[in-house]
Amino acid sequence: MRALDAHLTALAAAIGPFRHAAVRLEAWGVRLAEILSDGGRLLVCGNGGSAAEAQHLAAELTGRLRDERTPLSAIALCADSSAVTAIGNDYGYEEIFARQVRAHGREGDVLLALSTSGRSVNVLAAAAAARECRLHTWALTGPGPNPLALVCDEAVCCAGDGQVVQELHLVAAHVLCEHVDAHVARRRLVVS
Repeated sequence: MRALDAHLTALAAAIGPFRHAAVRLEAWGVRLAEILSDGGRLLVCGNGGSAAEAQHLAAELTGRLRDERTPLSAIALCADSSAVTAIGNDYGYEEIFARQVRAHGREGDVLLALSTSGRSVNVLAAAAAARECRLHTWALTGPGPNPLALVCDEAVCCAGDGQVVQELHLVAAHVLCEHVDAHVARRRLVVS
């Protein structure tokens, strides 16, 4: 019970400050719904647990969170093992996401970069590539300030250790999808 109690105590301590992300997550959801509804893409990247969260978010958007809707274009840059390993082998680990951003990203698309430390060199390189290609750059990170939060257009920095940060990133992904779904539905009603 001690491990569970300690973990839940750490999570509870981080939830209060995380509530301040509500406004930003809603704004991201509205903007992302507009971009995706108009044919744009969301590119998502991260390492380890953040890679899992990136894939989870992409799955919620291409599939669905809860209600039926049109599939939306979201690509987890960590999910294509052939691309990741080929790029890593030929160009180095730092380029595994940046090269895919240059391949798939178009001006006006969004890169959402996840990093619990905010210091992952390959995620920072992806953000730099996204800025070069004129994508919107958003970050979900651990405690700020950190390099990733500073180089992206906007960031949600979460308090806590790596485990707690990843759990809050999952909450952020679900809340973001809630806002995307609600705004996509509203846009459909307006167009109809």
